[in-house]
Amino acid sequence: MSRVLKCHVGIGSKVEGVALVANDNFSARYDLDRLKGVFSRPQHALAGQSYVEKILVLNTAKGGVATAWMLYEMASRGMAPAAILLNSANTILAQGAALAELPLCDRFADGDITTLIKNGDRLVVDPENGQVSIKGQEPMINN
Repeated sequence: MSRVLKCHVGIGSKVEGVALVANDNFSARYDLDRLKGVFSRPQHALAGQSYVEKILVLNTAKGGVATAWMLYEMASRGMAPAAILLNSANTILAQGAALAELPLCDRFADGDITTLIKNGDRLVVDPENGQVSIKGQEPMINN
């Protein structure tokens, strides 16, 4: 059974993937090691975790103009998240997402998405229709 969250009409194409969630803010410049594909700022709640091909679910955007070209550069090398979901984005992050053709949604009507979505939830992000469907948890794989 899935739950649908409503948000402001976003940027980018419909995508499905696994959520990486934290009640923290986001800067492509200061929080990420763009070569290794991990959160690198030690103080970040997701420090050490890979963001590549994940749907990032975070509080708000921070930082300046470098975020726009950094998102584009990450996408051009196949080292970008699948999508970014924020409680609130800024115009610079929106510009970067558009340039990188990276799905971005924000301003969720249902409340704080960092509490509504859990790590490992499978999501369908549909920016054009302003909605995110939570499909449930990904099964754990034991090695």
